[in-house]
Amino acid sequence: MKNYRFVLLTVLLLWLKTYLVYKNSFDIKIESWKQEFILFISPLSFLLFIFGLALFMSEKRRNRYIVITSFIVSFVLYANVMFYRFFSDFITIPVLFQTNNMGDLGNSVFELMNVSDMFFFLDVVLLAWMAYKKVSIAQYVPATKRFRRTYFIATAALALFNLGLAETERPELLTRTFDREMLIKNLGIYNYHVYDIILQSRSKAQRALADSSELADIQNYINANEKAPNKQLFGIAKGRNVIIVSMESLQSFVINNTVNGQEITPFLNDFIKQSYYFDNFYHQTGQGKTSDAEFLIENSLYPLGRGAVFFTHATNEYNATPEILKNYGYYSAVFHANNKSFWNRDVMYQSMKYDRFFSMTDYHITEENSVGWGLKDIPFFEQSVEHLKTLPQPFYTKFITLTNHFPFELGEEDKMVPEYTSNSRTLNRYFPTVRYMDEALKVFIEKLKKEGLYENSIIILYGDHYGISENHNKAMAQYLGKDEITPFDHVQLQRVPLIIHIPGVTDKQPKVISKVSGQIDVKPTLLHLLGIDTRNQIHFGEDLFSKDKLDFVVLRDGSFVTKDYVYTKNACYDKKTGTEVDASYCEPYMEKARQELDYSDKIVYGDLLRFYNKQQENKQ
Repeated sequence: MKNYRFVLLTVLLLWLKTYLVYKNSFDIKIESWKQEFILFISPLSFLLFIFGLALFMSEKRRNRYIVITSFIVSFVLYANVMFYRFFSDFITIPVLFQTNNMGDLGNSVFELMNVSDMFFFLDVVLLAWMAYKKVSIAQYVPATKRFRRTYFIATAALALFNLGLAETERPELLTRTFDREMLIKNLGIYNYHVYDIILQSRSKAQRALADSSELADIQNYINANEKAPNKQLFGIAKGRNVIIVSMESLQSFVINNTVNGQEITPFLNDFIKQSYYFDNFYHQTGQGKTSDAEFLIENSLYPLGRGAVFFTHATNEYNATPEILKNYGYYSAVFHANNKSFWNRDVMYQSMKYDRFFSMTDYHITEENSVGWGLKDIPFFEQSVEHLKTLPQPFYTKFITLTNHFPFELGEEDKMVPEYTSNSRTLNRYFPTVRYMDEALKVFIEKLKKEGLYENSIIILYGDHYGISENHNKAMAQYLGKDEITPFDHVQLQRVPLIIHIPGVTDKQPKVISKVSGQIDVKPTLLHLLGIDTRNQIHFGEDLFSKDKLDFVVLRDGSFVTKDYVYTKNACYDKKTGTEVDASYCEPYMEKARQELDYSDKIVYGDLLRFYNKQQENKQ
């Protein structure tokens, strides 16, 4: 036993720590003793393998390897915990490579840390002390070839047993890669990361192997699902300037709502009464968050299930809205008072053919006019309009706000509503930053009017993604007056505002439109309002004003919403009652949801739009 006691102790400590993290730091749904057993054994095969390699090493190298590897494995586990605390998701390899985002995260990271986090590395400290002191359990005895053979055969048998048991619990487990929680529940967090590395390697090869024939099926699908635009609205904003505002972390539940008796969004509530407002509009972002929302809005393609397209495929060829409008004489620009490399925007914006990116170097930023992630929204809009005045017209512009960003910090002088009172500091602070952003939007619109840039514009405001994650469900249930937030409620909370405002048009006949829709629908909608034909373009969205538009939206995790049903986490819910119903009610839409995500992924991974763009060039 002496030749492997230290190895087994290391495995045992990490195994127990990982299982405790599963139970206390992740919200992994367990429905049977079998699922619990799989969750319990899932980390073991990886840990036995990775630390079993120490059996081939000399004493000095073995102890060093065990301590360093236990630290690395513990760090990976802790990194997932930190990521999960905000995103309710698990890290993927593409996210790990987004290192140039890390320097900008600032207080967001520290906000997520707890004093108790030091316990994540206690076992590493203990192992290091044992190795340094050469206590009896850490003393070295070479392992025999026979023992090593038996050890690794047993490890392999355990891994196959785990996989086989997981497949009986969840058939086609390895092909349903959009459900990371399911993978971790059945394979364990470490095996999941190994599998993720395999997926990343495969995706790198997809572009090299792709050819134009893959695009044909996708084009046929899109053409078959093309919907005719609304004749009354087609071209109603032709030639106007386009102003799009990405409203950071704004969810629809705050619209026309109050906190402590005070309106949260008084300006937006009034603006909606002069606009087309979509109250069943969902964000469809994945791990790329704000950048995913931009990708959806301007390309009408789905983001990836792993990482952010802005990072992983920024040099692909696209056919984004700025590039299309360039053919109609539009000048395009983005306004965002942040580091230009954050989310790799400086590279991606070139791929989408933007003419100008106004980043933080174009703004006067001081300690007094900044909070949280940087320049506050009111000075951001005030300074942005000064830049806007210099652009040639017509222009296509996008403004990305910052203040309503986690951890939702705001000075007392800028708080126009009091914080909420619950067990979640995040939710409590969310309302004042939403209210501040609402005031900033009011300042923006007033300044557009003052500078003569309002009347001849079409203004689109959209929420980019959720602000309050599942980790705050208890507080959210308290605010909404519910006993709990169910999976059905969670999907409904993914609704974000979409407001389309056309001066001289929508203010005369405003509408609230309840058609089920998502960010992917904005591109064809805008182009049709501008009088631009989108037939034969590659996009998965539908014109929001088309009389034939389906009440249907697919979320990046495979959930989807129809007029009558919500499908999420392998369950079907009736929208009117929120109660679970037989899955057969949702089955007619399952294939469409899967197919659209699959087709879109093929376009991005294979860079298939390079073949589409060549087709267009050959036609000219």
